[in-house]
Amino acid sequence: MKTTALKIVKKAGRALLADVIGGTLYAAGVYSFASAAEFAPGGIAGLAVILNHFTDLPIGLCTLAFNVPVILLCFKTLGRTFFLRSLCTMAVSTILMDFVFPLLPVYHGDALMAALFAGALSGAGLALIYAQDSSTGGTDFVILSLRKKMPHLSIGTISLVTDGVVILLGGLAFGRIDAVLQGIVMTAVCTTIIDKITYRFTAGQMVIIITDKGDAIARRIGEQVERGVTAVDAVGTYTGAARRMLLCACSRAEAYRIRSIAYTEDRNALVTFCPFDAAYGLGFQEPPKEA
Repeated sequence: MKTTALKIVKKAGRALLADVIGGTLYAAGVYSFASAAEFAPGGIAGLAVILNHFTDLPIGLCTLAFNVPVILLCFKTLGRTFFLRSLCTMAVSTILMDFVFPLLPVYHGDALMAALFAGALSGAGLALIYAQDSSTGGTDFVILSLRKKMPHLSIGTISLVTDGVVILLGGLAFGRIDAVLQGIVMTAVCTTIIDKITYRFTAGQMVIIITDKGDAIARRIGEQVERGVTAVDAVGTYTGAARRMLLCACSRAEAYRIRSIAYTEDRNALVTFCPFDAAYGLGFQEPPKEA
């Protein structure tokens, strides 16, 4: 009972830490760089920056207000748990955006640098938040709802499409073509960072080994790397010789250890690395609930 309670507390602590760190990075990108440089990022945050430009209403509060209809539309698709986690994330982000960052200095330097750092900071923050099965609301709900229905699409790609209209509105609001270009740069950097970091949490390598010493290699992989191996009987069509094909899903770092093991046992082995974006099952991610 105590162990279960401890796990719950640790999980909640990790989630809160991710909210604080991710929310800080995200708020810095939006408030200290994008808003200060007078251009709109994509999504609900961009609409909030535009409204703040005309009314001086707090960006975080505007973001919450815009989120209400989006939340109602996407609640059923994303589920109660994700919704509650996202509410916590949105609350932390709003506090940081409206009460913490207004007390800190903002960037008024080079326009391109503002766009680059806005994208890098917000992308890193969002990726950290997404990794904890949460979001900052707004178009994040729309993006993750779409990805739940079409998991082959990357988060970054969907973001790039949904953010375009808001960036154009930002150009009209601020009356500068540069505002559009800055928004595009920020979004491109942000989506790249999101995909790179998000897939780094889940990506790996499928190592395929064709060898005459399959049992010895598989045993050493299990002992030294602690990864399971699937062995398949194979036949070389050129020689007609029977061989073993070993399949092992692992992390990128583990892949090179497995390669070393294979060539220690069999210098004539064929070793191939096939990268993958995600793996589900024992030793990897839990299978999606909808599966």
